Amino acid sequence: MARRKRTSGFEDLINIMARLPWWACLGIALLSWLILSSIASRPMDVSGATLDQVGGIVMGQLLRTFAYGGQYLLPFACVLAAISSVVSRVRRKKLLADVQAATQPGKAIDGLNWRQFEQLVGEAFRRQGYSITETGGNGPDGGVDLVLRKDSEKYLVQCKHWRSLKVGVAVIREFFGAMAVEGAAGGFVVTSGRFTKEAQGFASGRNIQLVDGIALKQWVTQHKAQQTGPVAEPAAITQPLPPSCPNCNATMIKRTAKRGANAGDSFWGCSDYPRCKSVVNI
Repeated sequence: MARRKRTSGFEDLINIMARLPWWACLGIALLSWLILSSIASRPMDVSGATLDQVGGIVMGQLLRTFAYGGQYLLPFACVLAAISSVVSRVRRKKLLADVQAATQPGKAIDGLNWRQFEQLVGEAFRRQGYSITETGGNGPDGGVDLVLRKDSEKYLVQCKHWRSLKVGVAVIREFFGAMAVEGAAGGFVVTSGRFTKEAQGFASGRNIQLVDGIALKQWVTQHKAQQTGPVAEPAAITQPLPPSCPNCNATMIKRTAKRGANAGDSFWGCSDYPRCKSVVNI
């Protein structure tokens, strides 16, 4: 992973605020100017000040000095952030349009870098009516990358731009823990590759939708075909319904063999085990 470029505090402020809608940045710019300009123009009366009041006078002067510079600097940063927000939105739209226009969308997705992949996924969710907050995760290797909000519910998204590796169950477990900490109603793990069977089994029943490379390609092309109509929900991996036990007709449970020649393989086992030991191979 490439080392992140060191930025100044001013640049960090712009980058953080650029994640907001452009109109929110302009609103903060106006509000900050009104507040700081009123502080900077407030008169200071030092006549008759006692020795005990000197500290307060000094602090007041420091506050006015900060407000005098901040009344111009902070709104300027907000305006730059608004411009950056608009430019980023245009780039995300163009990115999605370029992938849709590609003769082989799957290869176009594989050719993206990890940041472009996150932007593509975010734009696809945005077109589904979600409001998006880009958190940036922890770079290309992990972390929650997007926070979605829709109908007062919060959802988390983790993007894995892994072309040659399968996303394993450890990633899904960690993501499920993040959902619990954040109090999210659900989550999506999106990859350009594939998921292991163990990862699919763990996600089943936990309100985690797994979107692999094939489903993502179908999802993106669906947007192209439905730009003038309602947008379909994301094409996530379909979790199979548990079959009934062929012996006692009880519901079967997905298990993983821990030893023997089939160690690591998944199978359906009777929920009435050990009284019924029937199994069905997946």
